Amino acid sequence: MAMIGYVAGALAAGAATFAGAHTMVPWSQLYGSNFSGVKEGLKVLALTYDDGPNDPWTMKLLEVLAKHQAPATFFMLGKYVRQHPEIALAVAQAGHAIGNHSYSHPNLIFSSETKLRQELEDTNQAIQEATGERPFLFRPPFGGRRPGTFKVVEELKMFPVMWRVTCFDWSAKSPEDILKHARRQIAGGEVVLLHDGGHLHMGEDRSRTVTATDELIKEYKDKGFIFTTVTEMMQLRPDIKLPFGMGGMAG
Repeated sequence: MAMIGYVAGALAAGAATFAGAHTMVPWSQLYGSNFSGVKEGLKVLALTYDDGPNDPWTMKLLEVLAKHQAPATFFMLGKYVRQHPEIALAVAQAGHAIGNHSYSHPNLIFSSETKLRQELEDTNQAIQEATGERPFLFRPPFGGRRPGTFKVVEELKMFPVMWRVTCFDWSAKSPEDILKHARRQIAGGEVVLLHDGGHLHMGEDRSRTVTATDELIKEYKDKGFIFTTVTEMMQLRPDIKLPFGMGGMAG
């Protein structure tokens, strides 16, 4: 009996470790369906930027994207949209997609469903007031989620978006560091994680990300890659069933 108890305990601990690890694994589907890209090898990339709008770096990034005619997706924090609604509007008017990244950037592993719902609704309202459009894409801060997190997202008629390429631009010492991380992971078909802001304060220096974006787009366009928004990329995945009955078509 002691051995049985030991084995049962070990299995439970292993299961808990496995489940716990998947709260932060971007492409894991364990805690609910989410989008992180399309079939590997397709020459298409979706650049995404978290934690904006950020003055002045979001506007500088828009200049780079416009130069290359490359659409992207911006996951915005409600608190910053309230501070700079004109930047959010500029992003929308430039033809980029906008998603919800929560209002105050909490780690949702530790947030109640009530707190999550409030974070999402407050951000949706801020974005809609700034741009005239209600977002349906959602990315959890830090990528953190737990059982029930995406259920609330779905109830609000939104769809979770994660990523497969992490560029670590929040800690990079140079644009080349960011590019090295991207090159190491890109095979084609990925959603790429970058940042135009920082969740701790407005004005976070993202000059390295802006420069890296310029180089990355040029390099991969030369290789025949196409850049797209997340909503456009979703159209390549007819298996995805959005909560409001649009199937794989979005955007």
